[in-house]
Amino acid sequence: MTSKPVALLLADLGITKTHSRPYTSDDNPFSEAQFKTLKYRPEFPERFGSLEEARVFCQRFFPWYNGAHRHAGIGLMPPAAVHEGRAETMREARQQVLTTAYAAHPERFVRKPPQPPILPHAVWINPPTKEATAQNGAGATISIADDPRVTHNGEEIGGEAETVGVTPYPITALTDKVLH
Repeated sequence: MTSKPVALLLADLGITKTHSRPYTSDDNPFSEAQFKTLKYRPEFPERFGSLEEARVFCQRFFPWYNGAHRHAGIGLMPPAAVHEGRAETMREARQQVLTTAYAAHPERFVRKPPQPPILPHAVWINPPTKEATAQNGAGATISIADDPRVTHNGEEIGGEAETVGVTPYPITALTDKVLH
């Protein structure tokens, strides 16, 4: 008796092979992060008493998660602030507070004046390759680096750029200066 590849065995058994997204080891890192935050909240119960109790919990959790919880991957901003275009204004306000704190107590800041995290201009699950522009599935366009959508407010960006990582609108963040 000889063995056969698993793919052939599955085909013989009538099992359809499925494929996950390329270059992605997990399903969706953003959903995974959200679920972990949900599970580790202090008010998350060990067990819900009913489906209605779970729904009520989630109706409180998701507005907090999207509107108040600060996400490290988007410059410690709540997703709603980024989505609504308030992130840059919030970052400027943070910079004013940090500048005031530095002026009052420079000895507390050992190396340099403090700065708020840089806001990413794109977040990707799978960054596009630089070689080509292609249609990768329904509505998912992968763009090359010189695509005009890869600029900040339609202006050319100079310097070394780094793709920060999920949006169908690829834009890059500079590694050497803050964009305004």
